[in-house]
Amino acid sequence: MSSITRPKQAPTSHGAIDSFFQITARGSTPAREIRGGFATFFTMAYIVVLNPLIIGTQADSTGGFLGGGGHPNLAMVAAATALVAGVMTLLMGIVANFPLALATGLGLNAFVTFGIAKLPGMTWADAMGLIVIEGAIITVLVLTGFRKAVLQAIPAQLKTAISVGIGLFITIIGLVDSGVIRKPSSGPVPVELGVGGFLAGWPMLVFVIGLLAIIVMLVKKVKGAILIGIIGATLLAIVVEAIGKIGGQLDATGKLVNPTGWGLNVPKIPSQLVDIPDFGLLGHFSLLGSFSKIGAISAILLVFTLLLADFFDTMGTMVAIGAEAGLLDKEGNPPNTQKILVVDSLAAVAGGASGVSSNTAYIESAAGVGEGARTGLASVVTGLLFLVATFLAPLVSVVPYEAATPALVVVGFLMMQQVKGIDWDDLEIAIPAFLTIVLMPFTYSITAGIGAGFVVYVLLKIVRRKASVIHPLMWVIAALFVVYFALDPLKALLGVG
Repeated sequence: MSSITRPKQAPTSHGAIDSFFQITARGSTPAREIRGGFATFFTMAYIVVLNPLIIGTQADSTGGFLGGGGHPNLAMVAAATALVAGVMTLLMGIVANFPLALATGLGLNAFVTFGIAKLPGMTWADAMGLIVIEGAIITVLVLTGFRKAVLQAIPAQLKTAISVGIGLFITIIGLVDSGVIRKPSSGPVPVELGVGGFLAGWPMLVFVIGLLAIIVMLVKKVKGAILIGIIGATLLAIVVEAIGKIGGQLDATGKLVNPTGWGLNVPKIPSQLVDIPDFGLLGHFSLLGSFSKIGAISAILLVFTLLLADFFDTMGTMVAIGAEAGLLDKEGNPPNTQKILVVDSLAAVAGGASGVSSNTAYIESAAGVGEGARTGLASVVTGLLFLVATFLAPLVSVVPYEAATPALVVVGFLMMQQVKGIDWDDLEIAIPAFLTIVLMPFTYSITAGIGAGFVVYVLLKIVRRKASVIHPLMWVIAALFVVYFALDPLKALLGVG
């Protein structure tokens, strides 16, 4: 009797997924990957709330808000924020097979808001156009390998100072928006604590409780502490408003009538929790509009500043996550490095083209790795959860400043921790780093901080007769910043209006 050859069985979906994502090969399981994807999402989902509160509540120099109109449309910004984060995180998982999630970059969105969109003549569309250009340049740098030259150009400790400075900048934004820091009605000092030197009003109590709650959860290593803090403070604010009928700070004309009232939104239970997302913000950018508004030199410097913050943050995050997951090779690089960088650079383009600011890699991905994630399947899970979150955008309009800004203060602290990476005994790097850090919050300008640090760094190397150690690109960058700072005097000297 002849043997019967049985047809080979088609591989199971579990086997196909395992093979595609190399789950077993990397020492993981599908359950760990799914659990890790959820952990990462709940750790960084706060961006769906915070990004609208940072970029959606501020008018550009013409008085317009994101999406058009004279009033904020936070639900639209939230929907687009979640959509881009979902799509790009999915791509990171499928294309690069790496447990790294992406979303709108904190710090970058603050820079776009206060350092670009509010420049004279600039609109939100112009600002987003610069982000698209920056993302395209990063993509070219990645594809050509030129990124190595850029990496070597900026001293590591100056890069650290930039990150620390942005952290302090985010912190002061949070303290100002919450009302903890305000302009006094009179007197010689530029700012004061609360109203008349006191933390007055029930909304301020919500801020304090929210801040302390997040701090305690961080110390106790509670996963998702920031998101839990925002949600908890918002629920508390709804209860306080229902009992006290406090109302908002501004009247219908935008005049301050209630200094101890709620900032941004009056917290109330929304009429609907879920809605069809409005993606009308997509495509809200003007690629070259800024060049005619602020001039080529200013536009180029702004693009460079965006590129610097975006590019180096990604490199550090990618390596940190790879190290935590035990995925680095002997040279300290994660698998599929090129693909990771390409997806991340395209995320910057996508963020600008969608009107939500540059998207970049999130260090919060470490939460998923801590749960056992080792592959891109975790990123696929995180991406899908972000897409689901697009239907929850109406919830953003419930959150007052007092419930959201504690998260900004805590994020500022987390970024401030990097200050230990600066050698404060070496004055040649410590002084430029100091100027970079302090000028960002004190001038409300990230560009001013970076520019001052770079120019002083080059100057000190010259006077110390160490010009030979300055990278050629640093000479060019410092020269451009000198022109940037002296632009108005130069225009007056040349008789240019």
